[in-house]
Amino acid sequence: MAAAMDQSGQSLLPFLEAGHYFEASISAADPEVSGHTLGTRPDLVNSGVDDYSTDNISQNFQYYSAALKLQLKPELSFGILYDQPFGSDLQYPLKDNGSFSDPALSRQGTQINVDTQNLSLILGYQPLKNFNLYAGPAFQTIKGHVSLRGLVYADLNGYNAIFKEDAAIGWLAGFAYQLPDIAFKAALTYHSKIDHKINVTENVLGTPLLLVGETKTKISTPQSVNLDFQTAITVSTLLYSNIRWVNWKDFVIRPTQFGALSQLATTTLSSGTYTGGFNLDDYQKNQWSATVGVAKKWTPQWSSAFNIGWDSGIGDPSSILNPTKGYWGMGLAMQYNPEPNYFISGGFKYFWLGDVTTQDGTYYLPLPGVSEASKVGEFEDNHAIGYGLKIGYHF
Repeated sequence: MAAAMDQSGQSLLPFLEAGHYFEASISAADPEVSGHTLGTRPDLVNSGVDDYSTDNISQNFQYYSAALKLQLKPELSFGILYDQPFGSDLQYPLKDNGSFSDPALSRQGTQINVDTQNLSLILGYQPLKNFNLYAGPAFQTIKGHVSLRGLVYADLNGYNAIFKEDAAIGWLAGFAYQLPDIAFKAALTYHSKIDHKINVTENVLGTPLLLVGETKTKISTPQSVNLDFQTAITVSTLLYSNIRWVNWKDFVIRPTQFGALSQLATTTLSSGTYTGGFNLDDYQKNQWSATVGVAKKWTPQWSSAFNIGWDSGIGDPSSILNPTKGYWGMGLAMQYNPEPNYFISGGFKYFWLGDVTTQDGTYYLPLPGVSEASKVGEFEDNHAIGYGLKIGYHF
């Protein structure tokens, strides 16, 4: 929830481990995200109601990753990486204020759930001892559902969309340079966007929405670039960092029937001067994030790490379906090596989530006053705690 639906970080570092290697990890997050209806919107106010808070809208969630790397020959390596790169799980509680929920008819709150899974096959070629070129296909699935509820959605209150699971293929490529004697490693990895064409079932409070002919909805998960770096600064101390860019600015969700309905709404709103409609969800800016950390080996069995992270978020105002603006974070981890060739590690990270004003999907319409009128809520002083557990084995 720091920036759009970025979740795993799409790390390729397991593939750069020496020799044959396997790892598996589980991560969990406990976010607390709440806000309140913007007081300048009289159309979002119910008479006789004083509480316009949302309560906590974010759900606890878990995701998993695993990697297998085989050094087939001194100059040839092969890897399989599984992760869940993008996801979202948000639920506005039912509230009498009716701003982001519907206490009268459906008795439900606005919600979104998105799940992706990614399997990458990677072939690496080492033309020189310390240089690695790698590339391969990425097989990805995506599914989800969205429900819009509350006064903020006006005539779209009651809209539901079920995105049936779709599979598509993209690719990744990169290069790395390593000096094992000083634990130096630098890697640049590009992940392509992946284009999905999804069957979407749309309805309004259970009544099928069929304004135009059925067509598949195109959703492209974003392209991204990761820059990883590490080096020893003493015999027992390692400095490491990661910089990540994700192209969320080109990410758009506009299901077929929703698009037709939004076109009718904007045509009416503008008296025919604008008929282009608006998106179910999109983002204003690309995401940048960075992590810098120090790892210390205390004994042959025990080591620890400390890191600081920052995430830019994807703009302010933000979407109702992603009401945060980046974060600052601080993490601690411990690693135990029972034997030199395998380990178990665990850690946690605390996130200070950025304050943001939320808006509905009409914010960019070329109509006077729309940008200000589309603002619907304020979300402030939010946080999250993340936990992780990993096992790794060299063989």
